[in-house]
Amino acid sequence: MAAVLTSRALRQLTFGHASAAAARAALSPDLAGHARTAGRPTPLERRLQAYASGKPDAFRDIPVAVGPVGDFHRRICQECRRIPYGRAISYAALAARAGFPRAARAVGNCMAGNRVPLVVPCHRVVRSDRAVGSYSAVGGAAMKRRLLELESAQFDLEFAGGVCHNL
Repeated sequence: MAAVLTSRALRQLTFGHASAAAARAALSPDLAGHARTAGRPTPLERRLQAYASGKPDAFRDIPVAVGPVGDFHRRICQECRRIPYGRAISYAALAARAGFPRAARAVGNCMAGNRVPLVVPCHRVVRSDRAVGSYSAVGGAAMKRRLLELESAQFDLEFAGGVCHNL
């Protein structure tokens, strides 16, 4: 795992790598220069480790900097952070909740560029047919499935007409 934190916000998080060196190498070049090795685990690192061990945490209190993005991206990330631990919604539902009801594919692109997975929980966003969909973190869809299983996620998929199906 590697993270880039400033005094104000989390700027990037990468996890699932075979080594610390591989995690650092996965950081975006524009942020990698800000990375420092912590002598002991940071509070965020301890929370992420507890999460990986099955302790529920939504990370909503962690300030994030999603980068130089537009209003669409910012609103999608804000709405994504509202998805509760243990729940999953469709790309279309996330688009609608953020005020962009016809932008499901754009939401997918936004989630693919998420620099702070887990904290902006893009793994909780799935396809309308309940398929997991892709995931840009190490391990791809298998990692996304693993995270959803860790959270014992219930799919709360919303469809056109306001029908909500719980699994």
